[in-house]
Amino acid sequence: MYPRPALRPASALTLAFVLGGCVPGGGVHGKPGAASLRDPYFPRIGNGGYDVQHYGLTLDYAPDTGRLKGTAEITARTTQDLSAFNLDLDGLTVDSVTVDGEKAAFHHAGTEVTLRPGEDLRRGATFRTVVRYSGVPRRITDPDTSEEGWLRTGERAVGLGEPTGSMAWFPGNHHPSDKASYDIRITVPEGLKAVSNGELRAERTADGRTTFDWHSAEPMASYVAMVAIGPYKTRSIDGTKGTVPIYTAVDPTAVNSGARLLKELPGIVKWQEKTFGPYPFSSTGVVIGRPGDSGYALETQNRPFLPGPTSVATLVHEMAHQWFGNSVTPKSWRDMWLSEGFAKYTEWLWTEHTERVPVRQSFADAYDADANWTFPPARPPSAVNISDPPVYGRGAMVLQRVRETVGDATFFRIVRGWARTHRHGNADTHDFTTYVERESGRDLGELWDAWLYGEERPWLD
Repeated sequence: MYPRPALRPASALTLAFVLGGCVPGGGVHGKPGAASLRDPYFPRIGNGGYDVQHYGLTLDYAPDTGRLKGTAEITARTTQDLSAFNLDLDGLTVDSVTVDGEKAAFHHAGTEVTLRPGEDLRRGATFRTVVRYSGVPRRITDPDTSEEGWLRTGERAVGLGEPTGSMAWFPGNHHPSDKASYDIRITVPEGLKAVSNGELRAERTADGRTTFDWHSAEPMASYVAMVAIGPYKTRSIDGTKGTVPIYTAVDPTAVNSGARLLKELPGIVKWQEKTFGPYPFSSTGVVIGRPGDSGYALETQNRPFLPGPTSVATLVHEMAHQWFGNSVTPKSWRDMWLSEGFAKYTEWLWTEHTERVPVRQSFADAYDADANWTFPPARPPSAVNISDPPVYGRGAMVLQRVRETVGDATFFRIVRGWARTHRHGNADTHDFTTYVERESGRDLGELWDAWLYGEERPWLD
């Protein structure tokens, strides 16, 4: 994990700090919100004491300098009497902060911005924080050495978030358990496109700059928020042809080679709706960049980001995440197999659907791969391992074993019910195992012990 300056434990007294010669007034009735949510793998991300309802982000980007100027309007509800609270922000400079229209004291250390409103916030209150910030957003290197955050290559840039990169380009509560709706307004030089999540509400050009307004009504975890800036070729398809509206953006270098993916997309969505239930969002699509943009595909909400043309199986995988990962989001990064295991299993189902390769054969291939047996999928050893093969391949094997145990009809009823029951929410491994046992009427303790938590490769029946 990259180093972060340590924060002293907060208290009502230590947070009554002096900034600019001013001491916030008023008695202390609440207490500071936690400076993290103690995620088992990323213990310093997220913040306690409030629940974000909506992010309104206004971004102005200058590709020639890489400088980003932003305003974040964060609407949240308190979950306790609150005297101070934190936001996650990495590398950018906070210029000013207000809470409910009044100037607030703040202190930025490492990735934590600690805010002290002039008056304490009562439990259950809805409040609005406005943070103005600026700087050159940075790349964040994960424990597994992959990069996210703000990935800039010339005039192009893409903001990607899994697992912690979103705090490189906007302040917020950057833990998957705190989902919110979004409005993202991005201004870039005329001739470039700025693509994000949700629906494009407006596009207007003035004085050589173009502003794009994007709206995401459904809750979204910050790690699947996305901004892609570049000379994209875009296309919109309305929802009159049997699918939700589709918006695609393709880098000019990938227009020809990416044509097959665009052609396959509507059919993939229809097939997945038949398999998993109604598509969980109000629009879909894909962004196809260049291989150097990220080096990996990511299930950004509404429209996955692909680093150049890739396989149809990869698109199937990322689209499956719209149900499993984006709509039903892990409560913590320990539960990542619930996203990746489902997405990998969807690849197996697609291969059976299109190439007549039985899922059982894909299972057998995964079973024979030693890389899938280095640790249990529900217990990655560390943050370095949350994207390792067991989370994907062995996670998919868990689902196949459930299917073989309960039968096809019950299994697919469970899968559709799981997506419906936790639609737009969060869930963890215990939620899943409990749900499967309740819906199947079976005690599956031995299955979970062997395939989900076991250290050794189980014998096949």
